[in-house]
Amino acid sequence: MIPWVELDSATTPDGARQLRLKQRGSEFSIMLGTNELMNSRLSGSEEALARLTCERIASKRQARILIGGLGMGFTLRAALAELGDQAGIVVAELVPAVVAWARGPMGDLFSGCLDDPRVTIKETDVGDLIRSRPAAWDAILLDVDNGPEGIVHRSNDQLYSARGLAEARGALKPGGVLSVWSQGPDSGFARRLKQAGFAVEEINTRANGKRGARHVIWIATRN
Repeated sequence: MIPWVELDSATTPDGARQLRLKQRGSEFSIMLGTNELMNSRLSGSEEALARLTCERIASKRQARILIGGLGMGFTLRAALAELGDQAGIVVAELVPAVVAWARGPMGDLFSGCLDDPRVTIKETDVGDLIRSRPAAWDAILLDVDNGPEGIVHRSNDQLYSARGLAEARGALKPGGVLSVWSQGPDSGFARRLKQAGFAVEEINTRANGKRGARHVIWIATRN
């Protein structure tokens, strides 16, 4: 069997832990300690996040979308495939090394999507972009950490708090969509979405098509 090779590492935003990029043949993995955060073979639920969102804003010819979290680019590539030439996507990634990995060792995996004229990469906290642009977005997609029960960066919890959801609602245009990926269910989060003024759909999906771990996507539409 081909062994895993560690290509690079980066300190998490809190300075306490290390993200590690590993490769085995054509397969990539991003690890936090012994936890695998993402794997290049498992893209189904992240792609579903983009597809389900874009279906709901299909009438917007000049859709403006904010994606929180670059990861391995699964959500970004799926969104680009769904959207027309006049759309615009801003991707906020808090860890600069993740962007460097996308342009470097994982370049083939990204297939040039970072150079698509519809795409802008911001090395910043997605929460800062949400707060700075009221009524700016047709959709906000959060693929940050492991969802509401994050493990990478504690400040990510603010995105999923009652205040964070209110800020996200304020950043959406009327009828806009907030879509959230999660490693698993969270009844408290679903309740907070409704309390923040969203109409909520909770969709179960798989990490790899019809197989793999079960993940959850919330589609929350601004009322």
